[in-house]
Amino acid sequence: MTLTDELLEQHTWHWDHQLRPRLEGLTDAEYLWPPVTDSWTVRRRGEHGPWATIGSGSGVVDFEVPEPVPAPVTTIAWRLAHLVVGVFGDRNARYFGGPEISYDSYDYPLAAAASLADLDAGEARWRAGVAALDDAALAENCREPGHEDSSMAGLVLHIHREVIHHGAEIALLRDLYLRQE
Repeated sequence: MTLTDELLEQHTWHWDHQLRPRLEGLTDAEYLWPPVTDSWTVRRRGEHGPWATIGSGSGVVDFEVPEPVPAPVTTIAWRLAHLVVGVFGDRNARYFGGPEISYDSYDYPLAAAASLADLDAGEARWRAGVAALDDAALAENCREPGHEDSSMAGLVLHIHREVIHHGAEIALLRDLYLRQE
């Protein structure tokens, strides 16, 4: 088994057997459900919450730099947007020929199905991109802002940790949504 195979197996097993199945049946109500007051979420442009928003279309996301301390609790919609834009999208654009994407330029979906479609497209491009990396490409410096000393293999592992981490948060939010009192 090659290093590429090992990296793909780590991600694809988690994606295919844990995370993606947990997202099946996600409703719009769950997607936008605020688990606590003042949660960061995706909202319709013009709807005002306590946070600044960014985005290019009818859907915008709560976002502030620097991030407040403590960081706000986020909705499933916000977490999916982070995976689509900041985890897969940015890296797909930088390394694998994906379209340019940023938190400012993304039109945040107001419906779960549209967000999941964007997530699936980003994940598929990521998976294909990683599959195309050979040992030499994995050993090269990734040139990633914030990871300047990392190899491409190190960046791939980081992205996989991000998917596992945020996927677990989304799964927990689904569990909490189902058990509301």
